[in-house]
Amino acid sequence: NHGYLMIKVKKRKILLLPGDGIGPEVVGEVKKIIQWFNSNKSLDFEIDEDLAGGASYDKHGTPITDEVFYKALESEAIMLGAVGGPKWDNLEFAKKPERALLKLRKELKLFANLRPAICFKQLVDASTLKPEIVSGLDIMIVRELTGGIYFGEPRGIKPIDNGERKGINTHIYTSSEIVRVAKVAFDLAKKRSNKVTSCEKSNVMESGQLWKEEVQALHDKEYKDVELIHMLADNCAMQLLRNPKQFDVIVTDNLFGDMLSDEASMLTGSLGLLPSASLGAKNKDGKMRAMYEPIHGAAPDIAGKGIANPIAAILSFAMAMRYSLDLDKEADDLEKAVQDVLDEGLRTKDIVSKGTKEVSTTQMGDAIISKLQ
Repeated sequence: NHGYLMIKVKKRKILLLPGDGIGPEVVGEVKKIIQWFNSNKSLDFEIDEDLAGGASYDKHGTPITDEVFYKALESEAIMLGAVGGPKWDNLEFAKKPERALLKLRKELKLFANLRPAICFKQLVDASTLKPEIVSGLDIMIVRELTGGIYFGEPRGIKPIDNGERKGINTHIYTSSEIVRVAKVAFDLAKKRSNKVTSCEKSNVMESGQLWKEEVQALHDKEYKDVELIHMLADNCAMQLLRNPKQFDVIVTDNLFGDMLSDEASMLTGSLGLLPSASLGAKNKDGKMRAMYEPIHGAAPDIAGKGIANPIAAILSFAMAMRYSLDLDKEADDLEKAVQDVLDEGLRTKDIVSKGTKEVSTTQMGDAIISKLQ
């Protein structure tokens, strides 16, 4: 009878989309870790792997096929490596590798992008800022991901009089788009240091004024116990360099979130270390769609050399365990294994420094697995 029950349980599907450049190398390490959890912690993940980005364009003539898109719809979590590279720079806009990413975000309604900026104590010296400014830094940036100027209509490039052209993009937000991403930020803050900084340009943009009003109204209605600070986005950029530890959770729109999260990531010394999560709305069963990816790009210049840092991709899987798979303890274990390996002085090429030992992509993955054991 027990055996019969086991068969009935649907395995949880994780879709790996390694993508381009170093994507397949770093996702390969994530795959080893998922398999380790399956065999050593009797977890039930079913791994499927497919093409996205330039790799998909080369084979199918499109950055993501309908078939892969439907697989994404059916997965508990999607792990993406990275897409893009100079090879595909001259493709028309609709066929560029990055369109795969935008399509997944838009169609899966992944409206909240979580990007932690954590300064690993072992790598304080890798930051361009003074150690006392960044050591112990732990910020979470929540970027709105499906609205704003990247998606607003009208958009395009149009010929105008006297042989000139004009490019048009529209910055647009609705109340509900603002409220749902602000909720994510307030809920995260409650589990952290209980402080939210909301960033916009309400001094020069009506959409920013609306953003500020809606976030404040939500705070007053549902989150009075969380500290809320409004900050202009340009001031936030300055404060991130001046005194980054003043921040806990930062919530902002698509455009400013793109800029500020990249800036914050460099406080920590290495793009190779930082994960991200893109989350959708919960359905009535409490399930949500989600995609996880390192924030670094495809780095085609080092692809195939076995020197890419898999830590960001591995920590992205830790985020998947935390936010999609209800495995907080396993997520903690995996994050601790990463810390332990760094404590031992093992480094991939991007973060190697005097007195540390350089290891390859696969050696780093193996070392993390040995710490899990």
